[in-house]
Amino acid sequence: MKQHKDFKNLIIVDHPLISDRLTRLRDVETNTASFRSILSHISLLLSYAVTSELKASMRHIQTPLCATQAPCLGEPMPSIIPILRAGLGFSDSLMQLMPEASVGHIGVVRNEETLRPEEYLVRLPQDIGQKYIITDPMLATGYSSAHAIDVLNNNGIEGNRILMMILVAAPEGVAVMAEKHPDVRIFTAALDERLNEKGYIVPGLGDAGDRLFGTT
Repeated sequence: MKQHKDFKNLIIVDHPLISDRLTRLRDVETNTASFRSILSHISLLLSYAVTSELKASMRHIQTPLCATQAPCLGEPMPSIIPILRAGLGFSDSLMQLMPEASVGHIGVVRNEETLRPEEYLVRLPQDIGQKYIITDPMLATGYSSAHAIDVLNNNGIEGNRILMMILVAAPEGVAVMAEKHPDVRIFTAALDERLNEKGYIVPGLGDAGDRLFGTT
């Protein structure tokens, strides 16, 4: 895990298991069922890096041998915010690790002409999390991610309490995030080469939502 030299808000989670799973996801021959399974595996691996930001507190417990002070995840629990729809398949691992966490949803669809997000749903948790973890497999233009953070900001959630878990990012999108939300830390498996003329990440892995749900 290392901070990118050009983008101070970007953390690259470089691990052999993550690299292997990402290669399988990129492969056009990977079918929908396998894509879902592999995405779950890689999101679980990334979750360990993202949750390393969380604070622990000590509590008194009794082991079979003695009484001791032991660390536990502090309250309140983090809130998990997937960006619909692909973010759903990327948030399952966090919910498995933290079943007590509250979950919200931000739904946006990209206008293919303007490449800007159009919001269609916002449901935020009533519980106040100590951190908010936004999940989305792709950080392409960066505008959907920036919009999701705007939504949280507008609801009183400061950027330093927001983390992003991303599978693959494009330099253009990371630059947008660095400009609009420099206090939000982004954890990703890879920073790819660029965006193409249609705003897709190259080499990327195609449309993560379509490949996850078997749609076109």
